[in-house]
Amino acid sequence: MSSTDQQDQEVPTEVVQPVQVLYCEICTFPPEYCEFGSSFTRCKEWLHAAHPQLFEKYYSEEALQSKLGTLSLEAQAMLEKDTAKKEAKAEAKADAALKKKMASQVVIKRIERNKRKFVTAIHGIEVFGGSLGGQFTSDSLSDKRVDIELKKAAKFLAQKFATGASVTKNAQGQDEIVVQGDVAEEVLELIENNTGIFKGIPAGNVEIVEDKKKKAAE
Repeated sequence: MSSTDQQDQEVPTEVVQPVQVLYCEICTFPPEYCEFGSSFTRCKEWLHAAHPQLFEKYYSEEALQSKLGTLSLEAQAMLEKDTAKKEAKAEAKADAALKKKMASQVVIKRIERNKRKFVTAIHGIEVFGGSLGGQFTSDSLSDKRVDIELKKAAKFLAQKFATGASVTKNAQGQDEIVVQGDVAEEVLELIENNTGIFKGIPAGNVEIVEDKKKKAAE
């Protein structure tokens, strides 16, 4: 039998299917590892609502008794105390981050380049939750929501206004978005209407400033 015939008669190898792993929407760990995170109580609440069968598997009275049966009373008390301490620390951190965000200011600067030519610089939006971030609550922060990405915001503005937009460094060395054209009022309107990637920025934290070109000395 030729090698070609042998190849034709070979049984195809079985295709291994990828394993589907469930991840907690609160801490992003697999549910069986949530207890090692800092949001265990909220993780259990999510699992109970989203996957009740798994909740029973891990946290039913029988499952807990089986698990705790191997621990001494002292070890159980230490475990509960450590879990409560982690959660309190995570909550305090989330609250501090929320206060910092709410105190931040978004500045939309209308900059005059030449006669009747302007660019619009936007600074400060990166600290706020965008289309992936939603509205501000301590829960949304501890849910690991994503802040606005400046490059995505610049692309959004470029498409929205059919003009150039890029991320650059300002005089203070901080990142900001520079849009070609006078679109300060339009950007403010997008923020006020919670449009697209700007969803979630408090309008009260936004101000428009003028940066007019200085006239040459006569």
